[in-house]
Amino acid sequence: MAWDPMQGRWLQFKRTVQEKWKKLDEQDLDLIAGRNAVLVGRLQVRYGYSKEEAERAVDEFTSMLET
Repeated sequence: MAWDPMQGRWLQFKRTVQEKWKKLDEQDLDLIAGRNAVLVGRLQVRYGYSKEEAERAVDEFTSMLET
């Protein structure tokens, strides 16, 4: 699944994101609001990922949703 459809249906997907990354709280999810770059940044803050690690994790997550 490409990120764009997720952004348009963020309210449907935000719980799935929170289940995957439990350190993201409600405030983080509201801040992300379906924006890929903001999710990458929040993963860097909450999990200590490098930018590349966070981008890879998001890509893997969205690929998983496609199947």
